[in-house]
Amino acid sequence: MADYSGISRLRRLSELLEHDDGESDGENHALPVSAVGVCIGAAEDETMDDDDDVNVDTTVCIECRHQRSEVFCEQCHDHFCRLCYGGQHRKGNRKTHTYQPILQPTDDARDEKVQLVAPTVPLPSTSSSRLYEGGLSSKQLPSSSVPAAPNATMRDRARYIPVRLTYEERKRLRTLEAALSVCHYTDKIDTLLAMNPSKRTRLQLQEIAGFLSGLVVSMDYKAGQTLLDEKQFEPLEGFFGDLFELGRRYKIMNPEKMRGEYGALMYLLQDAVSPAIHDLLGFSPVKPLKTVYAVLEAHGVLGILDHPLIETATMVVAPEGKSRAKIQQQIKAKDAAIKEITRSFYSSSVSADEIQQCLYSIADNNYHLYFERDPIDRMITLLSTHFPIEDTKVDAKYSLAIVSGSDGARLSHSHARQYHYVLQSLTLWREIAHDMFRLWCLTDDDLLTAKSPYQLTDTGQGLHRIQASPLVSRAMHVLLHTTQERLEHWVGSSVIHLGDKNVPNALMFIDKYAQVGHILRPIVKTIDAIDELAAKSKELHTYIATTFGGPETLKKDILVDFFREAFDGSGADNFFDAGSCIDGRLTSAWNWCSRLHAKKFFPVFKLAGFVGFDGKFG
Repeated sequence: MADYSGISRLRRLSELLEHDDGESDGENHALPVSAVGVCIGAAEDETMDDDDDVNVDTTVCIECRHQRSEVFCEQCHDHFCRLCYGGQHRKGNRKTHTYQPILQPTDDARDEKVQLVAPTVPLPSTSSSRLYEGGLSSKQLPSSSVPAAPNATMRDRARYIPVRLTYEERKRLRTLEAALSVCHYTDKIDTLLAMNPSKRTRLQLQEIAGFLSGLVVSMDYKAGQTLLDEKQFEPLEGFFGDLFELGRRYKIMNPEKMRGEYGALMYLLQDAVSPAIHDLLGFSPVKPLKTVYAVLEAHGVLGILDHPLIETATMVVAPEGKSRAKIQQQIKAKDAAIKEITRSFYSSSVSADEIQQCLYSIADNNYHLYFERDPIDRMITLLSTHFPIEDTKVDAKYSLAIVSGSDGARLSHSHARQYHYVLQSLTLWREIAHDMFRLWCLTDDDLLTAKSPYQLTDTGQGLHRIQASPLVSRAMHVLLHTTQERLEHWVGSSVIHLGDKNVPNALMFIDKYAQVGHILRPIVKTIDAIDELAAKSKELHTYIATTFGGPETLKKDILVDFFREAFDGSGADNFFDAGSCIDGRLTSAWNWCSRLHAKKFFPVFKLAGFVGFDGKFG
């Protein structure tokens, strides 16, 4: 029996692909800016207004409208999840509110009213982040030169660690990167000229089909010729799924790569999984990311993650403060651990190369922490060392106090208040850097879900795809809540911009916080290089002494300028978008970077080897 539904789909697909751009589409005129904002990707438009107080669903949290309600506040008369309750009742009069648990209460507290008073243990949550050993005291910080977590949490970490690409996968990746580098998908799709729904769907289909066809032709000419003749993409579902998956996986492991190509890839896939395009293509080009946990589970060797030598086999061999003999000793110990684990689990079901690939992938994650998280730890140490809060007599020259309106500042803080503001910002950035791989994976899920359509909107900085990101938002609130509980003070706003005109979607969010290491690494390297520069030559020593008053004075000059002006609420294009919100703190830091060339100590950065804050884009 003929498959009439498939024939109808192919006929409709051919009509749209062969449609001439010069033909009339009805209403093809450019829409005014005020008309931009039509919901894209859903069968029916969904309202973006959450202020419906008529029928309140008490089974979900009143605040986030995403998680199930777990407690009932007796004073607010609202249902919250534990995370939102802790955030809303952290200080002020609400801190004295009492609540009743409504989900899985303990036996001794079933009929008890519990008062929340600054708990020392983080409240449980349904998507809690991994627990970290030790506190976040600025006096004692963990080092990334050892594995980031013990064996007990290695399984949790492995769920979000992508597998390193093989040699064959890297060859296919080069083809994908080359195709994306010449792809101008969003230049044609995300414009005012393509706002008409029917025309937009046709343009999306033509661009996506053209891109997919080009990939097949470039990798297999004969198969590409067949695809162009028959226009049947469904048989190649596995090929496209594997190709796009390795591109997404490579980006997570190498955030500094594919800076422009990754955005084009994700937006193209975002449209490809929308109901309209998915029905016409007949398949989805998106498949789950290949992680260490998934590979080991498929081969039945999850015991590798519990092996006592797993930490040694995946440790970072950091050269700082070590002799050559010590470094060689650690390298040999690491190689021996890898060989021992491989020998223990090698079998007919899993090859030695697959085991070692997973071990190297975990080591890549540890190296990522070493390069991205350690600079933040170093900045926290410099803050507590050079500007101790216990010091009652603060030199006015090195006071961290800022005043709104002075030097572009939009906040007013005393020395102590600014110290805590900087410390909490750096601490939160550290937690984000520590959990970055998990946030990348959640970003991938949020962007490529068909359940959350985006809305093409003029944000004041061009057209952007505004999309709700519940998974990333929840994870960020968990990290923020954990950080707030571990620090004695919290200064400023706790608002996390995500899915609005400030941070339109999860892609913008993750790209923004992936730059923290780019900001802090040059500063840390310059601070550490000052003593070496002063001892390098008599001329440099004289220059530093006469211009800045010596190496120690120069270090404090750089640090006090950064801790003041990189955390002053500046950087936004208007006053209302700036301030102390979670997103605004990083905006202020980027603003400081843009003005570094005008600083008195900028020549010292150049002498220390500074090139830019953003790699090849700097």
